[in-house]
Amino acid sequence: MTDFTVLIADDEPLARRRLMRLVAKIDWVKRTETAADVDETCRLANEIQPDILLLDIQMPGGSGFDVLERLAPDIPVVIFVTAFDHYALRAFEANAVDYVTKPIEPGRFNLAMERARLGSNARLHADQLAELQETIAALKHALNVQTQWAKEFWLKVRGDYVRIEVEKIIRLQADRDYVRIYTLDGEYLHHESLRSLQQQLDPAEFMRIHRSSIVRRNRIVRIKQVAFAPQIAMLNDGSEVRIGRTYAAVVRASLTRNQ
Repeated sequence: MTDFTVLIADDEPLARRRLMRLVAKIDWVKRTETAADVDETCRLANEIQPDILLLDIQMPGGSGFDVLERLAPDIPVVIFVTAFDHYALRAFEANAVDYVTKPIEPGRFNLAMERARLGSNARLHADQLAELQETIAALKHALNVQTQWAKEFWLKVRGDYVRIEVEKIIRLQADRDYVRIYTLDGEYLHHESLRSLQQQLDPAEFMRIHRSSIVRRNRIVRIKQVAFAPQIAMLNDGSEVRIGRTYAAVVRASLTRNQ
């Protein structure tokens, strides 16, 4: 495929013009449109069906996250072009083809566009789309909701209610309609979704590393590389937790930043 359509979504006129100039130099892009807010981006995306969406995070009428929610499941290949903080970048690295930080460096931008071109014909599988939507929901919650992170949970155990201190939680594992919570005092089965519990946990303390797993960050002691298999997070209590493919970049970025 050589006739690509690109949609640039950014509320800053200077940023849009800068991106237009960069895209104009790419010979396999035949059409480029721009949008300045969430509503216009969604309208144009539905109208022109772009192959690549260059998406800012903060825009009038909502955010880039809202755009993705409204376009799902027909989401084009996405490159985030943003000056947003590293938390957002790390979270979306797992799902977007790439991201480019402002001010834009032409070589870095061209690399991102080439990745987008190569990935444009690959459709998201159902599990990848689910992970994308979960990431959007979790990140929107973290960015937009000022909340007091949970200090404790009350769990029903054999008819009684038991108080579980969050500081004692080592990891959480989805188990069908339940979540198995591993703590310093033992493990507990709790009837609540993993996503719901994640939204109550401080992201500075806990990290989702798989669709089914959340671990306490400071419990990770090693990332084990396994040939032809997913990476494994080894915790200091001896447990091993598989790292989901689309979460691997987030884990690497987090560990690198903390070195």
